[in-house]
Amino acid sequence: MDSLMPIPYAAVVVSNTHRGVVADYLGYFSFATYVNDTIEFSAVGYKRSRLIIPDTITSQHFSIIKTLRSDTICLPEAVIYPWPTKDQFRDAFMHTKIPDDDLARAEKNLNKKTLAMQYKNMGMDGSGNYKYVMQQQAYSLYYKNQMAPNNLLNPFAWAKFIKALRNGDLKIVNDDDNDN
Repeated sequence: MDSLMPIPYAAVVVSNTHRGVVADYLGYFSFATYVNDTIEFSAVGYKRSRLIIPDTITSQHFSIIKTLRSDTICLPEAVIYPWPTKDQFRDAFMHTKIPDDDLARAEKNLNKKTLAMQYKNMGMDGSGNYKYVMQQQAYSLYYKNQMAPNNLLNPFAWAKFIKALRNGDLKIVNDDDNDN
């Protein structure tokens, strides 16, 4: 069906020079051309169309509304298999080597160092991300239209820090000690 709806980002090319532009999201474009140049319009999902600049133009500007006809291409269904034939798939599946020792697989999967590394590198799940975002929004709303506190200038925060320092509550944690 043809309509006057704009086609965003259509390609507009002068055929003999291969110069051209891409229309904006409203279908507008502008460029310099000469009389008798052939302009080709193309867009995905539409048939190509041509226009020859007429030699009867008397002004410096030429405006047109060019319609493109819809072009639907129906492709046949493509089924993709990792093996060329079903017989090769069945053969590969039947000859897959699975270790018989379930205990060895379980020990390998539950190794403390491996689990610790996975835990350290694992990001938050959806609920953790949601909680973080909600906390950030609540914090930003709490101090809306005022300055957020700066704990470097807070005497109570300094007193708490010095007390923790004196009590030995602040310790350097070595990652190698946590691997055991």
